[in-house]
Amino acid sequence: MTGSRIRQRFDERRAEGRAALVPYVTAGFPSPEATREILAALAAAGADVIELGIPFSDPLADGPTIQRSSFRALQEGTTVVRVLSALREFRRGDETPVVLFTYLNPVLRYGFPRFLEDACAAGADGILLTDLPAGADPGLEDRIAASPLDLIRLTAPTTTLERVVEVAAGGSGFLYYISRTGVTGARSALRDELAAEVRRIREAVTLPVAVGFGISTPEQAAQVATLADGVVIGSALIGVLEDEGVAGVRAFLSSLRAAMDRR
Repeated sequence: MTGSRIRQRFDERRAEGRAALVPYVTAGFPSPEATREILAALAAAGADVIELGIPFSDPLADGPTIQRSSFRALQEGTTVVRVLSALREFRRGDETPVVLFTYLNPVLRYGFPRFLEDACAAGADGILLTDLPAGADPGLEDRIAASPLDLIRLTAPTTTLERVVEVAAGGSGFLYYISRTGVTGARSALRDELAAEVRRIREAVTLPVAVGFGISTPEQAAQVATLADGVVIGSALIGVLEDEGVAGVRAFLSSLRAAMDRR
């Protein structure tokens, strides 16, 4: 779907010589009622695309920070219905593209066809299912491809270039490159090999490439912005939300946006 809002946003930033800023937040953390306010704060602080996490009780790809936020959100009564309701409320006043980020279990439990229909009706632009590798379930993948939602795909340093091309061909919106192996979590430094890896991928695929996992500071965000089409920030943002609330999130994301734009 080359005409999607997600792809359009990446194309706009590329034309401006800037990278897209893609923050992740867990819906329902620190409370279900706070989600709409947090989404609005991210958009106001310069988010180009927002990843909205639907919490799951066994988030294997996530490190301790996002795990804590997911468990807290579930304890607070967050459900798929409440996540879509918060997105619908956000959509009344903002058009920032939103990707629903989750695992297969909550979606299948909700009912896959119903989920696609309700997600589109709520205003979602894309979906990222961390435990649905490309080719694992062609039936589900075809259903997403036939919907208005972009299917955001993940690749990692262990993915061969041939496989990267195959994965990208079945995705849309942007390609999410995991900057390192392991689970999510803030890190003090980026890997030395990252620049060469991202360059090879961008030369091999037509989708914009966003880099995430471990980006923690404005300096790191600025560095990644020189390499990739987009910068994804997750665990560090959740950590700020834990410690400083919505005002802290707004200030932190604004500092990332400013650093990326100064490069």
